[in-house]
Amino acid sequence: MDRYAVIGNPVAHSKSPQIHAEFARQTGELLIYSALLSPIDGFAMTVAEFIQAGGKGANVTVPFKLEAFELGHRLSDRAKAAGAVNTLSFIDGVMIGDNTDGVGLVRDIISNLDFDIKDRRVLLLGAGGAARGVMLPLLNESPASITVANRTVARALELADHFSSQGRIKAMRFDELAREKFDLVINATAASLGGDALPISVEVFAENALAYDMMYGKDEMPFLKLADEAGARIADGLGMLVEQAAESFFIWRGVRPDTIPILKQMRGY
Repeated sequence: MDRYAVIGNPVAHSKSPQIHAEFARQTGELLIYSALLSPIDGFAMTVAEFIQAGGKGANVTVPFKLEAFELGHRLSDRAKAAGAVNTLSFIDGVMIGDNTDGVGLVRDIISNLDFDIKDRRVLLLGAGGAARGVMLPLLNESPASITVANRTVARALELADHFSSQGRIKAMRFDELAREKFDLVINATAASLGGDALPISVEVFAENALAYDMMYGKDEMPFLKLADEAGARIADGLGMLVEQAAESFFIWRGVRPDTIPILKQMRGY
């Protein structure tokens, strides 16, 4: 059977093997998908050994997405815009890099959460790799505007400037947000992983706003707790995880799995 894997460090916690096993079962595709722990300084060697063992493709997680970007022989437009790669395909000796994170986020928001991004005021919290990776897919949905907020405003300005030709984007510090209201607020920082609160107030959430945290987990997330107190609709990033995996599966196999039953299974209902 064709072999695929997720490569990272750490990687034992990854839900990708479970997700892709369900995709394969649902679609009848014959494949094996495993988790590969790569040494921090050995990503290229891990990829080379996997290809030599018959690997057809791989997902890439922290901390190797930038290295995967440099390793790719060919890059998709999505990968170029993100500056990072989370999906590798190995075809006839050519390594093709793509990034499915942004499309996974957008598909979860629009299809699963039934929230239209078009003409909405979007606030993107954070200006790191996660924010950069979802910027182009968000802009492709024609929001009224996107505001990037970050503790270090220089990084927010850099991100906004990079995508300025694609739509209305501006940069702000967190402490400047009090006078603004947004329809869609996305937390692209890693604050939730440590249970840390962001320096924003309930005032940023417009009426009927959606608050989306790209992190996921069972523990209470301060960002979503704040949004809930503000009366906003809340969602974590589990749907994004499943949707970006489905996009990778489609790239590799040419078949798009139905994500709804897998997402329900992972949420436990």
